[in-house]
Amino acid sequence: MRKPCCEKQDKNKGAWSIEEDQKLIDYINQHGEGCWRTLPKAAGLLRCGKSCRLRWINYLRPDLKRGNFAEDEEDLIIKLHALLGNRYLSLVFVSTN
Repeated sequence: MRKPCCEKQDKNKGAWSIEEDQKLIDYINQHGEGCWRTLPKAAGLLRCGKSCRLRWINYLRPDLKRGNFAEDEEDLIIKLHALLGNRYLSLVFVSTN
């Protein structure tokens, strides 16, 4: 059995500060994505690895697209849904290729 990713003591919870975001961005820009379990300590963050991974993937990645779908993207989604129905995995595969 795998040990917990972090000890819950002495970890920040709740909203991330601008300084924490910047530490995470700087560390990943310098070292790349790697072992999320060891990243917080190496980056000087009082967060667990899972929290760092989710923050990076969902909010901080430079290639993360924000906002509404473009008209052509919306048309593609509608066409694929008509073709594939609710098989979302197929929709994701088609949209990434």
